[in-house]
Amino acid sequence: MKKIFFYLALIVLLFSNCEKVIDVDVPTISPKLIIDASFEVYFDESPVTAKTIVKLRESADYFEETIPTVTNATVFLTNLSDNSVINFSDINATGNYEPITDFLPEDNIEYELTVIYNNETFKGKATKVKSTPFISVEQGDETLFTGNETELKVSFEDDGNTENFYVLDYTNNIFLTLDDRFFNGAVYNFSSFYQEDEIELPATVTIKLSGISKSYYTYFEILTSQAGGNDGGPFQTAPTALLGNIINTTNDDNYPLGYFHISETDTFEISLVEKN
Repeated sequence: MKKIFFYLALIVLLFSNCEKVIDVDVPTISPKLIIDASFEVYFDESPVTAKTIVKLRESADYFEETIPTVTNATVFLTNLSDNSVINFSDINATGNYEPITDFLPEDNIEYELTVIYNNETFKGKATKVKSTPFISVEQGDETLFTGNETELKVSFEDDGNTENFYVLDYTNNIFLTLDDRFFNGAVYNFSSFYQEDEIELPATVTIKLSGISKSYYTYFEILTSQAGGNDGGPFQTAPTALLGNIINTTNDDNYPLGYFHISETDTFEISLVEKN
């Protein structure tokens, strides 16, 4: 089980009995635009629906307690097969941009995301990545080291015709990345465990299984290696300048953070209970 936390470190030093105050010099970092454009197409639903939100934020200095939202950008997608445009709007001024009209990403179509902010243009491209539905998700009886872990048993069948990569979202900002090198074309059964401090039982959680590209898989792996402890979740401020697949076409030096990706995603809701 892996946590993935995309966050610029917030450091708070508390010395309750100290008589001296120690000033720590922290470098000031020029704000970077953070673009979280991770789309999910719920292909196993009827009718098929999608989450197609572009979240825009700015990075902050170490001691800032809030992450600034970006509400004055221009955001749109271009279907590169016919050059049609899907416009996005931040109706509620939250930094979350949604399509003005209904939009469902199509198969085998490359889309180009464009964000215009502070007179600079940021672009990235993505094509929807196929996935597979869950066969089953159920609570198990096994534990690990403390005896207080909660087991989740997951099963799905991999497509043996292609090299596949996946990310599982276990809720509570808990993620697991997989590649199919050891189960290509097979039914894959495995267990993951919530630690005692990661979930309070009883609880109902929604598990997601998304198909991802190899490059996005590598990106997630690097994020994991840089992970720190916070509740920010993916695509908050990065601990280092981890570059995604979005570029600044106006000014190379002012690169953005974040990623544009389109995943087929299956979901499974499960109620978890205390077990003796």
